[in-house]
Amino acid sequence: MKETAPAAPADPAADPVADLAADLAAARPVRSGPPLAPGADRYLALDLANSDLAFPGSRDVDLLGTPESAREWLVTRELAPAETVLYDVCAGRLRALRDAVRALLSARVEDAVAPADAVRAVNDALTSAPSAALLHWDDVHGPYRAQAHPIDQIVNHAIAVLAADAADLLTAPDAARLTPCGATPCRRFLVRTHASRQWCSTRCGDRVRAARAYARRTRGTAD
Repeated sequence: MKETAPAAPADPAADPVADLAADLAAARPVRSGPPLAPGADRYLALDLANSDLAFPGSRDVDLLGTPESAREWLVTRELAPAETVLYDVCAGRLRALRDAVRALLSARVEDAVAPADAVRAVNDALTSAPSAALLHWDDVHGPYRAQAHPIDQIVNHAIAVLAADAADLLTAPDAARLTPCGATPCRRFLVRTHASRQWCSTRCGDRVRAARAYARRTRGTAD
């Protein structure tokens, strides 16, 4: 039998769709989406802001783009029970809150005055559901407290938690270390782990370094 040489491994920065598939596989089953940006493991609001993904080649992936993907995002972040059913209007409310949070993060990064409608949207979300755990009592567990999740209030509870987390992030010392990812076209935010950190992931950093090396080689060839 004729032997063939194994195929050379593909450049990991060459195919954004393959990159996304690998990232999604690595993230399952806990969370949908690529590996978290620094800080998003501590702030759900940062994870929310980063749920609209951009890849080279004008390839975008919105983790809240459909009711089903929005449901998966909420369930894997323990913001909704597994049996939750979402509708278009619910996914739209999550996307609207994300837009407001992104506007606030951008204003904080740029040291600018935040848009009034974004502040209002977060404050409205903060009051959309009661935050106190309710008292329950049954024959099996006796008295205990648990957050109420009536089927028509699940999204209200989720956006209230996310809005509260956004307010915590924006008023915490970590806010001073917020920055957008420096790799085009990525639009994720991160909390810098050190002063020189510019990228939300190793993949974004590798892509920028590869682009710089290519530019240097191109200039050298032209010279």
